[in-house]
Amino acid sequence: MDEVFKALADPSRRRLLDDLNARNGQTLRELCTGLEMARQSVSKHLAVLEAANLVTTVWRGREKLHYVNAEPINAIAERWIDRYHQGRVDALADLKQALEQEPMSTHEFVYTSYIKTTPERLWRALTDPVFTKQYWGCEFTSDWKPGSTMAWEQLGVKLEDSEQVVLESDPYRRLSYTWHTFTPEFAKSVGLDDDVTAKLRAESRSKVTFDLEPVGDTVKLTVVHDGFDEGSTALELVQGGWPSILSSLKTLLETGEPLPEPA
Repeated sequence: MDEVFKALADPSRRRLLDDLNARNGQTLRELCTGLEMARQSVSKHLAVLEAANLVTTVWRGREKLHYVNAEPINAIAERWIDRYHQGRVDALADLKQALEQEPMSTHEFVYTSYIKTTPERLWRALTDPVFTKQYWGCEFTSDWKPGSTMAWEQLGVKLEDSEQVVLESDPYRRLSYTWHTFTPEFAKSVGLDDDVTAKLRAESRSKVTFDLEPVGDTVKLTVVHDGFDEGSTALELVQGGWPSILSSLKTLLETGEPLPEPA
C-alpha cells in the first residue's frame, strides 16, 4: 500500500484523479488540456497512479483511455484500515466515497484488480457456478461458447433470455457476455420499485468483459462493463455492485473464504 499513499500525497496526482472522477475515460491529450499541465508531467503522474492501481487504462482502437480505479481504496478500507492513523482513515474514507458514489460522466464501468491466483483458477471462478455462488450469490448455466445463451439464477429467480449470450470466450484470457434481463421477478427479489424497474427495462442491454493477464504470481483482472445509455439507471446500480463482488472474488481466491455478507 506504500504506492497508494505515495501517489495520493501529490496534489497534481489528486487533481488528475478529480478530473477523471468528473469525466472518466479520458485520453492523455484530453487530460493535458483540461488540467493545463505539460504532457510529460501528466504522463509521469499517470505512470505513478497506474503503478499504484489507482488508474487503469483501456485501449479503444488507437486511443488509450484512462479510468479511476477504486480497487486499492476498497482493499485498504476492507482489510487493513485498522493499521493506519485516524487521519489517514478519514482521508481514505472521503476518497473512497468520492470514487464510488459520485456519478461519472461516462457510459462504462472499469475496474482493475490484481489477484494472487492463476489464470486457470480465475477463469473457473468466473464460469463455474460452484464458485460464483460463493462470492456473487449468482449461478450461471452455459457451455461458454461464443453465441451460446446464458441462464442466470440469483435469489431463487432464474433469468433466461435469447439475448443473454456469450460474446467472446478465450479461456484463461478473455470472457465477454451480455448482461441479464431485468424481469419483474428479479426486481422484486432485490427490492427494486416499479419506477426503477420500468427504467431498467426500457434501457439497452449492456455487456461485461473480463480480461485476464498474468503478472508475476498474480493475475491482472480488468472488468469493463459498457454499452449503457446516456443517464443509465443500470450503470448507477452496477457501479455500486461491482466493487463488492470483485473484492469478494479476490478474497475467495486468496484466502478460501468470500467476504462476509453485509449485516
